[in-house]
Amino acid sequence: MIKLATRVQSVPPSITLSIAAKAKAMKAQGIDVCSLSAGEPDFDTPQHIKDAAKLALDQGKTKYGAAAGEPKLRQAIAKKLQIDNQLTYAPENVIVTNGGKHSLFNLMLAMIEPGDEVIIPAPYWLSYPEMVKLASGTPVIVNTTEATEYKITPEQLREKITPKTKLFVLNSPSNPTGTVYTPPEIKALAEVILDSDVWVVSDEIYEKILYDGAQHLSIGAVSPEMFNRTIISNGFAKSYSMTGWRIGYLAGPVELIKACSIIQGHSTSNVCTFAQYGAIAALEQSQDCVQQMLDAFAERRRFILDRVRAIPKLSCPTPMGAFYVFIDISQTGMTSMEFCDKLLEYQQVAAIPGIAFGADSCIRLSYATDLTSIDKGMTRLANFVNSL
Repeated sequence: MIKLATRVQSVPPSITLSIAAKAKAMKAQGIDVCSLSAGEPDFDTPQHIKDAAKLALDQGKTKYGAAAGEPKLRQAIAKKLQIDNQLTYAPENVIVTNGGKHSLFNLMLAMIEPGDEVIIPAPYWLSYPEMVKLASGTPVIVNTTEATEYKITPEQLREKITPKTKLFVLNSPSNPTGTVYTPPEIKALAEVILDSDVWVVSDEIYEKILYDGAQHLSIGAVSPEMFNRTIISNGFAKSYSMTGWRIGYLAGPVELIKACSIIQGHSTSNVCTFAQYGAIAALEQSQDCVQQMLDAFAERRRFILDRVRAIPKLSCPTPMGAFYVFIDISQTGMTSMEFCDKLLEYQQVAAIPGIAFGADSCIRLSYATDLTSIDKGMTRLANFVNSL
């Protein structure tokens, strides 16, 4: 039998993908499964973005490209970061990657060495700790609570920083909680980072999905000093409904971007060439599509929050960004895996167990689907909890 590398044996499969696979298998058997598990907008990619990719195909943009991305897209991303986020990046500070996830994976491989510690607040996006492990680093998990809206405090961050700390992972708006750090909270975290020798990677994939006047402040825009300690990860999947296009990007110091380009050159080579022209259109053409999707998410958010709060034994904070509700199920007495397995088995509703995000007393539901499906799913969830 083949002997696998230790690095692979220490990393579990993605629970979110396994739940989705189980739900799809049930659907294939003709079972009426209601999926509230996917972190994927149900909208089609906006037409002008698809048209730009089609035009690129017709123009022969089907060949190998630069490993770091099409120059025009790198330029468009740099301009976006300057205008939207007040981050003074040039095109050479940007690499285009195969999705936002790939940008973070490249970063970990380029930056993390054995013995390096990476601070990750929990609940966290499930791939953060595993990427650190695959890069031979040590994830340092900092537990947060609903009392602080699942935000790490400056005191918690300061307490966890050691001489081995290399990187702090910040995700706002957050997957899975929908938490958005306010500008004063971002500035307070920046003060702690500047008192140390730590870098921060800011995962901003949900930056355009905000509610009730919430503001997104990129931590690199706090000050020139903080900009020099900041790395930005972002992509097109969530705001532009381009999940399957697999286009993300990383922005940071030129030497880091060059290192990531070397890694990418020896792993995936360039990102799909004609898809990058769709991404250029996403940035440079009308942003009305972003607002239209946001309006729909806001309506779904109001609906699902009302339904959750009407179910005994369940509670959740109000998400200020992204498209998830993170529900506390501790009063049911079940683990998150047990809860989600039984919910799928008895009521045919797919949800993600919180243990995947480092919070076993919670589950994550996505409202990135239509109101009819949300209504059906919440009715079934209520029936399940009321039957306990």
